[in-house]
Amino acid sequence: MTPTRLAPKREIFGWAMFDFANQAYTLLIITVIYGDLFTRVVVGDAPDYRTGNLLWSISLAISYLLVVVANPVCGAVMDFSASRKRFLFASYLLTIGATAMLYFVEPGWIVPAMLLIIVSNFAYAIGEGFIASFLTDLGPRKALGWISGLGWSLGYVGGLVATAFTLYFLGEVSLENYGTIRYVGPFAAGFFLLAAIPTFVFLRERGKKRSLPAGQSLLSAGFGRLRHTWQHLPDFRDLRTLLLSVFFAMAGIYIIIAFSFIYGAQVIGWDEQVRVLMFVTVQITAALGAIGFGFLQSAIGARTTYIATLMLWLLAILAIWQTPNITVLSHAWLGVNWQAQYVFLFAGVLAGASLGASQSAARALVGVLTPNLKAAEFFGFWSMTTKLAAVFGMLGLGLMQWAFGLADAIIFCLLLFVLAILTVLPLQEARGSDMAESWQEPDHPSSDDKR
Repeated sequence: MTPTRLAPKREIFGWAMFDFANQAYTLLIITVIYGDLFTRVVVGDAPDYRTGNLLWSISLAISYLLVVVANPVCGAVMDFSASRKRFLFASYLLTIGATAMLYFVEPGWIVPAMLLIIVSNFAYAIGEGFIASFLTDLGPRKALGWISGLGWSLGYVGGLVATAFTLYFLGEVSLENYGTIRYVGPFAAGFFLLAAIPTFVFLRERGKKRSLPAGQSLLSAGFGRLRHTWQHLPDFRDLRTLLLSVFFAMAGIYIIIAFSFIYGAQVIGWDEQVRVLMFVTVQITAALGAIGFGFLQSAIGARTTYIATLMLWLLAILAIWQTPNITVLSHAWLGVNWQAQYVFLFAGVLAGASLGASQSAARALVGVLTPNLKAAEFFGFWSMTTKLAAVFGMLGLGLMQWAFGLADAIIFCLLLFVLAILTVLPLQEARGSDMAESWQEPDHPSSDDKR
C-alpha cells in the first residue's frame, strides 16, 4: 500500500541529500569541467574538436548502455531481497573511486580517460535509479511532486556550491592550467563522499525480504520477477506511455547536459566570466524550476505539469539554436550591441528552468504510476529508459555534429521534445494511479500468475 502520511522529515532530508551530493559528479565531470577538458585537452583535436566530441559521446553512450542492461535486473533483485540501500551504497563507492582516479589521466591518454568516464558514469547513472526507487516510500502519491522537486532543487544547490568552488580555486580549462584543473576528479569524488552521508544514516530500507524458492538464486529470482512484469505490462499502459515520452525527452536533456558548455565554448565562443555566469544562472533557475513545478504538480496534476515543462524546453532549444540570429536582430530592431555570449544567457534561463522542472516532474509521475511492491523494479525501467535515451541522444548528436558541426546539430533536440509531447498525450493519470494502487502479486510469481 502507498503511505498515507509523510515519512519523517529527517528521512526525506536524507533522501534529498543524495541529489545534493551526486550533482557534484554530473556537473563537474559531465557538464561543466571534464567534458570540456576531455575534448579540448585530453583529445585536443583543434580547431573544431569533432573527434573529441565524438569520443566523449561514445564514452557516455557506452556507460548508459551498461545501465540499460543492468538496471532492470538489479531493480527486480532489490525488490525481492529488500536490498536497495546496499545496492545504492555500492554504486556510490564505485562512482567515488573511478572519479577520483581521473586525476592520474594525462593529456593524450584518451583510452584511460574514456574507461574511467565509462565506469564512473555507469555507477553514477545506475545509482540514480536506485535512489529514485525510495521515492514511493516517502509519502502519499499527491505529495511525490514536491518531494521529488525538493530533491532536485537541493541537487542544483549542491551543484552550485561544488562547481563555484571548483571554478574559483581550480581556474580555467586549458593545457597550461592542467596541473591544477586535474584536481576536479578528486574534488568531485570527495564532495560526493561527504555530502551523501546523511542518505545512508537516515534513509530506511522498507519492503519485505522474500525467501528464495528451492533451487533459485537471487539472480534467477530477479529474472523471474522481470518475466512476470513483462507478462503483465499491458496492465500498466499509462506507465508505458510515459516511458516512451521520457525516452524522447531525456535524449534531448542528456544532449543539453553533456554539450551545453561545450556548445558555449566552441560555437558561442564565450569568455571565462560568462561561462561562470551561465553556470550560476542555470543552477539557480533549475532549482527554482524543480521546486516551483513540484508544488504546482500538487495543484494541477503530474501529467499537466510534465507537458508544461516539455513546452518550456521547446522555447529553450529554439533560443539556443537561434542565439546568433537573435543577436543580429536585437541590434537591427532594438539598436543594442549585445554580444552573442550574453544573449546565450537568456537561453540559459529557459534551459535551467526546464532542466530542473522536467526531470523532477517525470520522476514524480513515475512514482504516481508505480506500485509500491515494484518500486525498485519500475524505477529500474525508468532508469533503463532514460539511459537508453542517453545512448540514442549521445550517438545521434555525436554523429550529426561530426558530419555537420555542433551549431546545426543542436536542432536534433527540438525534434526530440516535440516527439516527447506527442507521445505523452494519451496518458490518463487517474487511471494509471488507480492501477498502481490496486496492484497485488503473489510471493513467487510464475507464468500463470494473474492479478
